[in-house]
Amino acid sequence: MAQRKNPKSHSRKEGKTSPVESKNGKRTEGGGGGEGDGGGGAKYSMFTWVVVLALLGVWSSLAVVYFDIVDYDSVIGLREAVRPNPADSPEDKTESSEHVTESTNQQPAEPQAGESVAAASSETPAEQGASESGGGPSAHGGEVSGSQDVDSEIQAAVPLPPMVEDDFVPDDPRGDGEHPYEDEANTIDTTGVLVEEPPPQKSEVASGQELTSSKFTKEDEPVMEAENQSKAPVEPEPESQTLRETASITKAHATEEELKEKAKKKKPKLLNKLDKTIKAELDAAEKLRKKGKLEEALRMFEALVHQHPHSPRSRYGKAQVEDDLAEKLRSNDMLQRAINTYREAAELPDVTSDLLRAALKRRAERQRFLGRMRGSLATLEKLVQVFPEDISLKNDLGVAHLLVGDNKGAKRVYEEVLAVAPGDGFAKVHYGFILKSENKIAESIPYLKEGLETGEPGTDDGRFYFHLGDALQRVRDESAYHWYELGHQRGHFASVWQRSLYNVDGLKAQPWWTPRETGYTDLVKALERNWRTIRDEALAVMDQSTGLFIPEEENLREKGEWGQYTLWQQGRKAGTSCQGVPKTCSLMERYPEATGCKRGQIKFSVMQPGTHVWPHTGPTNCRLRMHLGLVIPKHGCRIRCTNQTREWEEGKVLIFDDSFEHEVWQDADSYRLIFIVDVWHPELTTHQRQTLSAI
Repeated sequence: MAQRKNPKSHSRKEGKTSPVESKNGKRTEGGGGGEGDGGGGAKYSMFTWVVVLALLGVWSSLAVVYFDIVDYDSVIGLREAVRPNPADSPEDKTESSEHVTESTNQQPAEPQAGESVAAASSETPAEQGASESGGGPSAHGGEVSGSQDVDSEIQAAVPLPPMVEDDFVPDDPRGDGEHPYEDEANTIDTTGVLVEEPPPQKSEVASGQELTSSKFTKEDEPVMEAENQSKAPVEPEPESQTLRETASITKAHATEEELKEKAKKKKPKLLNKLDKTIKAELDAAEKLRKKGKLEEALRMFEALVHQHPHSPRSRYGKAQVEDDLAEKLRSNDMLQRAINTYREAAELPDVTSDLLRAALKRRAERQRFLGRMRGSLATLEKLVQVFPEDISLKNDLGVAHLLVGDNKGAKRVYEEVLAVAPGDGFAKVHYGFILKSENKIAESIPYLKEGLETGEPGTDDGRFYFHLGDALQRVRDESAYHWYELGHQRGHFASVWQRSLYNVDGLKAQPWWTPRETGYTDLVKALERNWRTIRDEALAVMDQSTGLFIPEEENLREKGEWGQYTLWQQGRKAGTSCQGVPKTCSLMERYPEATGCKRGQIKFSVMQPGTHVWPHTGPTNCRLRMHLGLVIPKHGCRIRCTNQTREWEEGKVLIFDDSFEHEVWQDADSYRLIFIVDVWHPELTTHQRQTLSAI
């Protein structure tokens, strides 16, 4: 009879000897402590299978590696790509897979938390190019890395700086990074210019164009990118997705080929045969210049000029370093040296046409910077003689004529440009500007309007919106305010009403002021207490008929007669005019806020019956204008500022901000005489009053 087992011990035994199913489907009894030989057999089976499994694992690993069955890099990458970040919101889950795209399209104008673009925006466009090895800007202590791509810089909301350095010598796109010249043995092209191969699909800014395509890129690409990031991805149908991908690849390939072809055509040739023989030395000196080691670079270029006096590239490099040093040291003497060296480089025999153009164009720019307007004009005239087909140089020449006051010369140049390029927007706005200055109001309008509508570089200027609107007002065309609104939207005007162009930001702006608001109550009281004395001296000067009341010369009258007698202008006495009105001048000398106002005037103004002054604005928001009534007819004299119209009173002061649109009518039966006193805007600091330029 079999022995009866204890249920508890049986349960424990079953737990130890429960069958285990191996991978081959056989079952073995596991555990230890079995009875008799059964226990030894179980241990032997377990050891055997452990050995077999170990051998299988080794051979499997060898097979995977040898036959490349599994791509571990792909598996690891996929795992990293799909690994969720607990800190991410659901909307951000797609960012990891789009990291490369976003890093190369980041906008400097829209920095992320703590990022700054000040350092990048101070560089020239060529220095803000993309790094072959870098992605988008990265934040380090609140600063953006200098290795930003060209697209990002072109899309910047902050206007790109003028091409004031190396218009025709592309800078190293890596800029002034930590190690900008490591591993660049193959980054020097056959012309001797330090340039990297242009990355694919990067927009190119034409030489001399300050804002080329930046606004269009800013308006289009960032919006598209924002839309793509904000919308959840939708799985497309396979057929449509394939078609889109094919079209996208084809378009991208075509664009890449076009840009590469364009880049090849635009690349300047700066080395002649002699320069090619010393290319290594030139490159070494140029590297020092790009790294900011200007003193060392200057010594190297000077040595090259001494050894090879007929090398245009050596002398041009010397001029560039002197130019850079002038900026660094803020030295006009050093800048004059650079101007002279640019000329020497351009006059050497066998100079390449690209280097000749670059040297003379930069020379003209630096001459203009120093105020040598006629010298700049002469340099540009020589450039146009050498490159008569270059429209951009002719446009620059026209501006140079305007800067020396030669409107006729400028008009002739722009007529030549429009004869061969009738759609040139730059020439149109400048030609329209000249016509308006000749009081050919109706003729100027289409040129100004069509030029602005082109949106070409150099046309988006507040002066052209200002003069187009003014011309339209004078032909009583209400669309003037449409153009003023556009000028305001473009950032040229503070508002549709306030259209001054020389402004200090942040000053209180309102058309009409009270004496208390200005803080100049003492001056107002002095004027009103002494108004009869001021009036009598003015009448005495008028009665002498000496011609001291000069007709208004700003072309502001539609009709009538308007004369002025100036005592102070731009913060200085106007000749000997105070000798005729000594008491008035003695009174005014007590108030430096008026006599020291470099952006204003102190003068008498007499206006005869039948006079109308067109709506207009003053040049700056830095002043307020006081009108003291001296001889005021009872009816018919009024002044409008914005949409409020007021009348003068004898012995009373009106105060308004003449940077706002204002208009005057004199419909009385006799003359109107007032005393005009301009004062500094009360919110300007002492430092600003001392340092602002005169107007």
